[in-house]
Amino acid sequence: MGVNPNGLLLAIDAGNSKTDVAVLDPDGTVLGSARGGGFQPPLVGVGTAIDGLAEIVGRACAGAGVPVEFAHVTACLANADLPVEEAGLRDELLGRGWSPSVRVHNDTFAILRAGVDEPRGVAVVCGAGINCVGMTPDGRTARFPAIGKISGDWGGGGGLADEALWCAARAEDGRGCPPPSPRRCPRTSAWSRCTR
Repeated sequence: MGVNPNGLLLAIDAGNSKTDVAVLDPDGTVLGSARGGGFQPPLVGVGTAIDGLAEIVGRACAGAGVPVEFAHVTACLANADLPVEEAGLRDELLGRGWSPSVRVHNDTFAILRAGVDEPRGVAVVCGAGINCVGMTPDGRTARFPAIGKISGDWGGGGGLADEALWCAARAEDGRGCPPPSPRRCPRTSAWSRCTR
């Protein structure tokens, strides 16, 4: 396992629908970056999901002109909702030999660092699912599991789509509220195509 003697860092923000990777020098300057597909270990398995990250990391390193060796890796990953999942993903990343120093967080934590100078605030994401985290300057965090209805979550893309379809079906056959009048809906080209 190599450690980059120049102190290079690797940042990974892997959501359900897309992944962004950045190679940084110690002062935070982006030397290379790459974007790829979503990170979904529950669907494809942890090893296969990390293989997908490896391809994106390889492209970012190629763009930066550096080997895949880092002083530290921080990976904010979708589906790292429980401590056991974070530990398993961390072990898999350590096994890749990119760095002996790896931290794994849920991808919602990446939002906390966007546009702030200190780790403070609350981040809410509504993507494939929903999640919310908060952090104080002394590093204390609060979050909920975000593992679906079993943990009280609702409002992600999948949940909203299911609810919209359910409401539309009930409105169509008279079991639910009627759909809104076209006069109250915005006039757009998309609306015009749907009402022809």
